Formats: sequence, structure tokens, C-alpha cells
Amino acid sequence: MSDSGPSALQKLLTWLSPAFPVGAFAWSAGLESAIAEKAVTDSKTLLNWIGGALAHGGIRTDAIILATGHRASEDAPRLGDLADLCLALTPSLERRMETVTTGDSFALAARAWPSPVYARLPRPCPYPVAVGAIAAAHGIGLAAALLGYLTTAVHSQVSVAIRLVPLGQTDGLRVMAALEPEIATVAVGAAIATLDDLGSIAYAADIAQMRHETLEPRIFRS
Repeated sequence: MSDSGPSALQKLLTWLSPAFPVGAFAWSAGLESAIAEKAVTDSKTLLNWIGGALAHGGIRTDAIILATGHRASEDAPRLGDLADLCLALTPSLERRMETVTTGDSFALAARAWPSPVYARLPRPCPYPVAVGAIAAAHGIGLAAALLGYLTTAVHSQVSVAIRLVPLGQTDGLRVMAALEPEIATVAVGAAIATLDDLGSIAYAADIAQMRHETLEPRIFRS
């Protein structure tokens, strides 16, 4: 049964907080390359970059994977197949490492909240699969899980830009505020999407992730 009350909100705030030990702060999903190559130089170009990934790229793909994992939380074989698909869709080795490292860390840390779901998770477990399955097992509704996940993904990207562009805190907050309607739209769409709806045309972001492997110097792991 889905929980839309205080218990669900508490878990989401904790699990998706920057303080939760998944190590998300170490990864940029290719944004570091985009900044180094001057594709992202200010709040306007950052808004365009993140908005593209949100509407047409990896962030949207992850949201659909999360929603599928949420619905398959009691089906270990299906979760395994979903993990394989998620990894097959990653455009670079670093991006694969990012989703596996954060996903396995999330599943390990979430064990503080006991549940049989952990025995059903695949190894390795991509981050959106882990979040979706574990959220469902703890009764957290899909809509809330998607909204929280997408908001965190956007905030993480803005945090990278604040450090590297560099972008002022106020400009970063304006980008977050401007993307709220798109986050809500993608969350609604992902909740009713199926794996047949998967697809990405955010080619610049994919290429940036590939190029990051040879970027020197660099701060982030992807």
C-alpha cells in the first residue's frame, strides 16, 4: 500500500538528501565536460542543458526505469532484467560506474530500514532501479518517488555548475525554480510510461559523458 503521509515524506527527504551516503556529489554525468568545453557558461545555458536531459535525455530515461522498478519491486527476475536494460542504455563507462556505484550504495544504506526487498535486488543495482524498488517496498507512492528523484537529479546538476562555471547561488536557485514545472511534467509522464517509451535524443550530453573519460584536469568522476 502506498503511503502519502509523513512517514513517506520522512523517508524521501532522508534517502534523497545530499547527506545520504550514496556519493552522488562525486559525479557530474558529463556536465564537467560541457563546462570545460564552454557549452555551459551561465545560468541560461545551464537551464538549457539540464532541461534537455530532463525532457529528452538520461534523466527522463532514469525516471521511466525507476517507475518500472517501483512496479516490479516484488519480482526479482524482472528487476534483474530491468537492471540489465538500464546498464545497456548507459552511453559511457563512467556513466555505468556512476549508476552502479550510487545504486549499490543506496541499497546498502537503505538497509537501516529493514525490508525483504533487498534480497530481490540485482547485483549490481543501478540507482533508479534501487530507488524505485526500495521506495515501493516501503509503501512510498510512485508519484512522490518520481518527483523526489527528479528534483534531486536537477539539484545535483546545478550543484556541479555552481562549483565549476562558477555559478552564483542565486542563479543556481533560479535555474532550480525555472525547472520545477518541467520536473512535474516528466514525473507525471514517467509514472504512466512503459519501457516502450524509452528513448533519448540528448546526444550532446551523451558525447560529453564519453569525452569526460579523457578530460584533464577534472574534479568529478563522470
